[in-house]
Amino acid sequence: MPSGSDTTEEAVSGTTPDGPVPSARTGSTASPGRPGRARRLLAFVRREALRTGLAVVFGVALGLAFPPYDLWPLSLVAVAALSLLTRGRTARQGAWTGLVFGLPFFLILLKWLNVVGWDAVVGLSIAEALFVALLGAGLAVTSRLPAWPLWAACLWVAEEWARDRLPFGGFPWGRLAFANTGSPFTPLAALGGAPLVTFAVALAGALLAACAAALWGLRGNGTVRRAVTALEAFGLAAAVTLAGLLVPVPTKADDSVDIAVVQGNVQQAGMDFLGRPMKILDNHATATEKLAADIKAGRAKKPDLVIWPENSSDLDPFQYPQAYDRIDEAVKAIGVPVLVGALVDHPSKKGYVFNEGIVWDPKKGPGASYTKQHPVPFGEYVPFREQLSKIITRFQRVPRDFYPGDHTGLLNVGPARLGDVICFEVAYDEIVHDTVDAGARALVIQTNNATYGRTGQPEQQLAMSKLRAVEHGRAVVTAATSGISAVVAPDGRITHRIPEFTQGVVSARIPLRDETTLADRVGAAPEWALAIVGLLSCAAAVIVGRRGRTKDEKGQQ
Repeated sequence: MPSGSDTTEEAVSGTTPDGPVPSARTGSTASPGRPGRARRLLAFVRREALRTGLAVVFGVALGLAFPPYDLWPLSLVAVAALSLLTRGRTARQGAWTGLVFGLPFFLILLKWLNVVGWDAVVGLSIAEALFVALLGAGLAVTSRLPAWPLWAACLWVAEEWARDRLPFGGFPWGRLAFANTGSPFTPLAALGGAPLVTFAVALAGALLAACAAALWGLRGNGTVRRAVTALEAFGLAAAVTLAGLLVPVPTKADDSVDIAVVQGNVQQAGMDFLGRPMKILDNHATATEKLAADIKAGRAKKPDLVIWPENSSDLDPFQYPQAYDRIDEAVKAIGVPVLVGALVDHPSKKGYVFNEGIVWDPKKGPGASYTKQHPVPFGEYVPFREQLSKIITRFQRVPRDFYPGDHTGLLNVGPARLGDVICFEVAYDEIVHDTVDAGARALVIQTNNATYGRTGQPEQQLAMSKLRAVEHGRAVVTAATSGISAVVAPDGRITHRIPEFTQGVVSARIPLRDETTLADRVGAAPEWALAIVGLLSCAAAVIVGRRGRTKDEKGQQ
């Protein structure tokens, strides 16, 4: 594959990367601005057609690296391809390549949003692809620097850092780390979390690109030096890929607890999964009572605690006595504390609700609770509701806004000190980190994926749970209304699992751990450091480029 630089050709033909250079002959008349822009755009499209097509293909390849396809080696191939396609290009050309790479990637990754509408898929994909456009520009300008694969890897971390936070609190879906939750890179999460995994994947991919560029240079006048460069790059890529296998993943338990995870199921998938009132709550209560009957009959072992998923009570138990009583009956039947997921009306702000996990004791009733800290914009609350609802009537299907919580989900559920994380929060580094830092000995992900059942979204979210298990050295229990409910060991292995749209109960003994990983102790420091290095490399590339042009101008004088 060529390096991508066409500087020589442009100089000979009298064009710049952005189009033809206008003639400086005396007496020439400047053409109107609009036709000139049109011609430049047409010339740009013609020049970039092949590169654009390749970027689209490798963007799709990156989408296939993620669940439910799980072809993680394609993440390396895609990173290498984007590095080559932007190598030696201008910032504008790199941005275009990044955009057409990112758009099909996110369309593949986020197609589960078509349950809401394909316009939602396209809109969010465009918004996310704009960050990849900035990444492409950064890759292009730094590609002429020495050690450019290192700066490329830092820029991937910087792009994810920005996308994880902006706008409206960010949307972390599609991080390279989440495609590598069952690869040789995974153990690196115990050292530096998801950002370090992303960095390693991006560095290995960029080194493969450097190897390919060196091999391409051997075509005409190959030298021993180029061959050595290719071998060095490949060797480094292999070393980075396999380095994770040398990282110890601590799993020794300080204690253990017997749990039962109840997946009650829903009436149907999609936007209208709730069905009639009390249906979902009754499903979970009935499954819990069946477990209690099995325990009484000696067919099952009594757990120390039971976990219900997010929204397992489809009515506010504090506003509807029938919901309160139904939960209380099931909890008393099983005779141990139950972590219940429920929507609870805000006590003072009308129109707002809390998305909560509530510890329900068989003797004392409801006690401590955790409120979801990061509601999903446009899904659980509507920014600029008054203005946007007039334009997009679909937002009326989100009748009330979720009110964010203000503390971590550390909860004492029976004999266990658990960290509760609700649904999409598992994608956000700081929320999970703060929960473990507060003292959680195991993690619980209460989730309701019924809207996106059989779309691949539950598999993507479960992959995040696997990474969090390794990152924090904690067992992770995922409790879902309709699936996928699962138990993940501290080393990232899935030990128990209930398929989608199946009512069932998982009984398991999970380890409780107090030891923290290096990733817990360093927190977000590696991400900030790598992102800053990436941004500084862009600044250095701009300065070096300007100095080079200044020297050329002086030489011509």
